[in-house]
This record gives sequence, C-alpha cells and structure tokens, in this order.
Amino acid sequence: MAALARQFLSYVGVSLAALAVHYAVLVILVETGRADPVRAALAGYLAGAVISYGLNRRLTYASARPHAEAAWRFGLVAAIGFGLTWLIMAVLTRGFGLPYFAAQGLATGVVVFWNFLGHRLWTFSARPVPVLSDEVPAVR
Repeated sequence: MAALARQFLSYVGVSLAALAVHYAVLVILVETGRADPVRAALAGYLAGAVISYGLNRRLTYASARPHAEAAWRFGLVAAIGFGLTWLIMAVLTRGFGLPYFAAQGLATGVVVFWNFLGHRLWTFSARPVPVLSDEVPAVR
C-alpha cells in the first residue's frame, strides 16, 4: 500500500507539471478569444499529455515497456481521458453555464483518477513473462 501511495504522489507531481501546461493553454486560448472553453480545454489536454507521457514513463512508473508499445497504450488511455474532458466540459459549460475554469477543475478531478489507473494497470504495467514449466505434458 505504501508503494502505491508513493507512486500516486509521483503521479500527482507529474500531473501538476502537465496541468500547468494544460491550464496555461486553456486560459490563453479562451482569454484571447481564439477558442471556446471546450476546444481550449481539449487543446490544453493534448499539450499536457505530451509532458505527462515522458515524465510518467520515467518517474512514476519506471516502465521498461518499449516506446512502440507504451506510446499507443498511452494514446488510448489519453483518448478516453480526452473524451471524458470533452463530455464534462461540454455538459458543465454549455449545458449548465458553469464558468470554464470551474468546469475544468471538475473535469480534471475525474480524469486524473482515470488516467492514473489506466496507465498503472495497462499502459506502463510490467509485461507478462512466459513461464516455462518443468513438467512436460504427456503426448497422446
């Protein structure tokens, strides 16, 4: 349990770096009128994902999984997080009229847990090692 807590704290630290980039892109795009809050949140999510992949691979999960394998897995987990971000932002800003920054905070709270679990259990998990048995099955 302590190892899981340390790993989650590392993930939170990496997430703060990725979130700084994400929120900076969000605020700049919205406040300059270049994008509506939903599109800006998605652009920020993509920018933060680039930071997140490199730092989580190295620091949080210390994964030996090859990049060719980890990258597409990361992309799939991130794509689901992207969809969740879109859904939450659209419902909260367009449906309920919530301010974009508050909506993004709620979206972040949900997506952080999805991404942590997805990356821990699948993206960067240890690759299964085939076990050879000393027993040879009988040939019939």
